Amino acid sequence: VSNIMELNFKSQIGFVSVIILLLPILCNSQDSSYICSRATYYGSPDCYGNPRGACGYGDYGQTVNDGNVAGVSWLWKNGSGCGACYQVRCKIAGLCDENGAYVVVTDYGVGDRTDFIMSPRGYSRLGRNADASAELFKYGVVDIEYKRVPCKYNGYNVLVKVHERSKNPHYLAILILYVGGTNDVTDVQLWQEDCQEWRPMRRVFGAVFDAENPPRGEIKLRLQVSGSAGLYWVQSKNVISSDWEAGAVYDSQIQFD
Repeated sequence: VSNIMELNFKSQIGFVSVIILLLPILCNSQDSSYICSRATYYGSPDCYGNPRGACGYGDYGQTVNDGNVAGVSWLWKNGSGCGACYQVRCKIAGLCDENGAYVVVTDYGVGDRTDFIMSPRGYSRLGRNADASAELFKYGVVDIEYKRVPCKYNGYNVLVKVHERSKNPHYLAILILYVGGTNDVTDVQLWQEDCQEWRPMRRVFGAVFDAENPPRGEIKLRLQVSGSAGLYWVQSKNVISSDWEAGAVYDSQIQFD
């Protein structure tokens, strides 16, 4: 009997645990595609993004999407969540705009039960007008609902930027920029000509990938992408030139919808 009681108790605990896990998605929204959470903002002297964000984007992370950016917690996905785009709407009647803000993930951050720590520029977009936005700033933290939306970078293919810490020919680090659609770059590999095989790059942090002693000569890359089409590889149609240097940017000629 004691074993049965113990089993029942464990089953109840398991059921409660499932309910707790489901709580973030059980919210009062007219659209089931949205998830309920909370959002706040961080300080910024110019209201744009943080160029020292954990994704490693630098200046790109400050100005991409006109500075409407955010740090996230569990949406970070060990860095593969960098560059994802979300629609965020607050839920205070009379103050909140029905379309809300469209933000790009450029940083990692944990707040008071928040999924988004937004740039002041992004946070202000939650309000229906300037006065409403000023009131929302006084709240500090607001209830929101959000969903993943496609990133749209009109006129841009996916770009590969050589990170500032790279040193030709001994160390290569790169950033993948302007990933459109609802796609996450989960892995990057470079072609090792002498071995006739693809060699994995290491995710250093955020969206930064690196390789010690990269191949000499031109460097071919391919990206592993996770999105609506599943998990697949796509090869850059362009190469990193043999005389690459820190800060150089290369057009991959890849474009995601």
